[in-house]
Amino acid sequence: MSRIGKKPVLLTSDITPTIDAGSVTLKGGKTTLTIPLPPHAHVALEGEPKALVVTVDDNENVEQRAIWGLTRQLLQNAVEGLKNPFSKTLEFVGVGFKVALEGRKLVMDVGFSHSVDFPLPEGVDAKVEKQLLTLTSADKQLLGETAARVRRIKPPEPYKGKGIKYVDEVIRRKAGKTAKTAS
Repeated sequence: MSRIGKKPVLLTSDITPTIDAGSVTLKGGKTTLTIPLPPHAHVALEGEPKALVVTVDDNENVEQRAIWGLTRQLLQNAVEGLKNPFSKTLEFVGVGFKVALEGRKLVMDVGFSHSVDFPLPEGVDAKVEKQLLTLTSADKQLLGETAARVRRIKPPEPYKGKGIKYVDEVIRRKAGKTAKTAS
């Protein structure tokens, strides 16, 4: 048995689930998230309070047990994101490094000869404060992928730490050149 997979995913009253053959759609407020289901996983809606219960065809099979826990956790993340959206904050470190939001597009000056335009995917919102960029989304996977794609434009370098980094990220610094001593 999967310890994570056997736990039910509790739903609040404002989240409406729709279970199809190959996916589960959760609607809460203005946001709708669709979670695809693997071939051996099945989801059922149970009792009061409403809860989603995930099962697999053969709970002794190692691969199916792994899929069981993964599917349950993906559903749990979707429910948490609908209740309280996830957020990631990126920091632009460097002289002249800045970010601006123009509609649904980020315009970044990160040391290149030109500005870098980054269109935000649907479902991800951004807020800019000086050199901090805060991305928010109900979809945890989309948020993480978007933040990683923004960071990939100019990752922090180990000598001065210039670049785009997560706020809670620690950059391991290297020692620079040392001057030769006269003998």
